[in-house]
Amino acid sequence: MLWREIWISYGGRISGLVVAIVLGILYLTVGFWDMLFVGLLLWIGYTIGRMKDDQSGPIIPWSRWTEWLMQRWRPFK
Repeated sequence: MLWREIWISYGGRISGLVVAIVLGILYLTVGFWDMLFVGLLLWIGYTIGRMKDDQSGPIIPWSRWTEWLMQRWRPFK
């Protein structure tokens, strides 16, 4: 029961970190000095997972960007 509650509350963060750790381990096998890149992967995975948990929407607000571009560069003014 406890694990189910943890998964419901923090499922996005957990899955994001797991994916980032797996990618980080794969990247570490290539070189040792790339530890900063692994930290970046962990931070990106955690941030995306947290946004999924909080349901704060997409990282890039595409609808707002397309609306701004359409108003900015209308073909016939």
